[in-house]
Order: sequence, then C-alpha cells, then structure tokens
Amino acid sequence: MKAFWISAAVATVMMATPAAAQTQGVTDTEIKIGGFHDLSGIFAGFSVPAVKGAQQYFDEVNAKGGVHGRKITYITEDHGYNPAKAVQLANKLVNSDKVFAMLLSLGTPHNLAAFKIMDPKGIPNISPLTAARQMLQEPLALHYAGTSAYYDQIRAGLKWMKDEMGVTTVCAMYLPTDFGIEIQEGTADEAKESGLKFAAETTHKPDEADFVGPLQKLNEEGCQVVTVALGLRQIITVLGTAKKLGYNDMKFLGSSAAFNTVVGKVPGGITEGFYAASGWQDHENRMDVPEVAAWVKAYTDAVGEAPGTGSLLGRTAAELLVRGLEAAGQDLNGESFQKGMESLSFEDKIAGNTVKLGPGDHQAADEIFISQVKDGIFRTVATLK
Repeated sequence: MKAFWISAAVATVMMATPAAAQTQGVTDTEIKIGGFHDLSGIFAGFSVPAVKGAQQYFDEVNAKGGVHGRKITYITEDHGYNPAKAVQLANKLVNSDKVFAMLLSLGTPHNLAAFKIMDPKGIPNISPLTAARQMLQEPLALHYAGTSAYYDQIRAGLKWMKDEMGVTTVCAMYLPTDFGIEIQEGTADEAKESGLKFAAETTHKPDEADFVGPLQKLNEEGCQVVTVALGLRQIITVLGTAKKLGYNDMKFLGSSAAFNTVVGKVPGGITEGFYAASGWQDHENRMDVPEVAAWVKAYTDAVGEAPGTGSLLGRTAAELLVRGLEAAGQDLNGESFQKGMESLSFEDKIAGNTVKLGPGDHQAADEIFISQVKDGIFRTVATLK
C-alpha cells in the first residue's frame, strides 16, 4: 500500500540550489553520504551488518570508477538507539561533514528528530532502517522509504492469520515509542476492521529482560496472536519464555523490525514458528536465485562472514541510492537527484521485491511478505500486494 503526499513546498526545498552552484557533499571526484546508526544498542543486529552491506557495494562501485566519475564516501556514526544522540550526530553529518544525503539511518524517533536538522538544509533521507509511515512525511521530495510500512505489514499479517488460521483474539507487546505505537495502532485498527477481539497489550522498556508476568497476563486474556514491537534480543527472550511457560498455542507476529536472520537462527528451536510480515524476502530462503547466490559469495569473500538480514538491507539500499545518482546525471544537485530517484523502476533480485518510484510516490517497494521460521530460516509462506 503506497502513501502519497503532495506539497506546494516540495520544489522550493529541493531546488533551492541552482544547478551551476556547488552542491553540498558533491565535488568533481566525491559524493559524501551519511548515516546515524544503532551500532551498539538493541537494534545493532540490523545496523552493524547494514553498514557492512552498503560499504561492500560502494567499494564495488568505487572500484569501477564510482558514479559519473565520483567515488562514494559513506560516513557512519553510532547513536546506540538514543534519539538525543541521533540529533547530535545528524547535526555533525549535515553541518560539519556536509553530506549530500543520509542512508540507512536507524530508528523511528531518531529519524523524526533528525528531520528538523536535515529538512531545512535539503538533505535527502534514503531507505532509513525504519518502516514507519512518518518516513514519508512532508516534504516528500526529501524522503524515500525502502519498503511497505510497519502499520500496513502488521495489518496485512493479522488479516492473513485470521483468514488462514481462524484467529479471533489478538494482543500486542511493544515499546511505547513512535515505532512501537505504530505496531499497536496497526494491531488495534485491523482488529476493529476485521472483527477481531483486541484483548490486551503490554508496554516495555528497551532494556527489559523479564517477560514472565506480561506473558502470563496475555495468556489469561486468551491471546491467540501477539504482535511484537521490541528489540531483537527481547523478541527472542519473549519467544523462549512463552515456550517455557507452555504457551505453545500462542502465536507471535512481528513486522520487518523483527524479520532478521538473528531471530531465526537461535539454537534449540526457541524461535521456530515465529511469523513476520515484511517488505522483502529472506535471502537464505532464495539461494536458488543466481543473483542472490552471487551476492552472498561476493559479500562473504569481501567481509569475511556470511551476510544476514541487515547486510541485505544495506546492499539493497545502497543499490537504490546508486541507481538514483546514476539517473541524476553528471550535474548532481537536489533537483536532478529527485528526478533521478522518481524515474527508477526495477526488480530487486536480492530483496525479492519490485522497486518503482515516481512523482508523489517515494515508497520504493509495495509488497508485503509473510514469513515463518522453519528449521532456523525465515521461509516465505505468503506474498501480499
């Protein structure tokens, strides 16, 4: 489901720099790209490999001469999932490092806070590591989302589970942040529209590690499906605790923020059966696709480790950016970049989705895939469009 916004201010934000003038972050030989990441916090399982995935792709592009003769320099910073620090880092990247654009910055509240620094300077934000609907807020000219939104993913996943499994009662466990609230709203809204009972919800802190009490509460309320908006380690703990408590009939559904190879590969089958609704497909489930196999080998050879979900997201976001830069042409500025991005249409073989952007449409891919952990791998069980 794509989101569309039209703003009279779009042109003035991105076209404030004349083509003949110097564009921030762009020289004859270099394009500076920035990113504020969670390299040490609860979502490091996404950010750390995403940075590696993007850098590995940029290294390949730079080795071939860059984009229109310009090498890409990727400047990354760690906010540790602290929104206040993310603002400080965004200020550094924009006003000190003077980057042309941001790529793969993680966190819903983190990006929203940083927009106050980025938007007035006309800094595009590409494929942030958050699928919140607010990533496509005005000015739309500056904002490009990689996939479907958390809200749409959770709604689609619950509807699918109702239709396929006869689920009648749903609940939610979430961080009370912009990210978690979007999952809660998707759960509540789908329950209302589909005639499901939204029985209960629990809120949690980012460092919370004991979920016995909350799970007992949800079990007492008859929760058949629990949507989760928690850190990766927390999700694993929740799933393991539910199994220890004997709640084997209770199903759990995450959004793309829970769709990570780290979750699938927990020893002992702790996460077996976990569902996730996301905007891409797991690469380990698609090794028969030649492009996927080639990328996995190239990444492993270059980085020295097998790629995970974050690596995939870094790779595909980097390709999206590079394609936009190529389409922008030699005269790179805000206006040409917007036109270049809005001209893109291609099959992303690595992510297993379809990318298409256009004026007023800055959500790269639309599909929603339902996956389930089976034998340690997220297997695609349904494709929803």
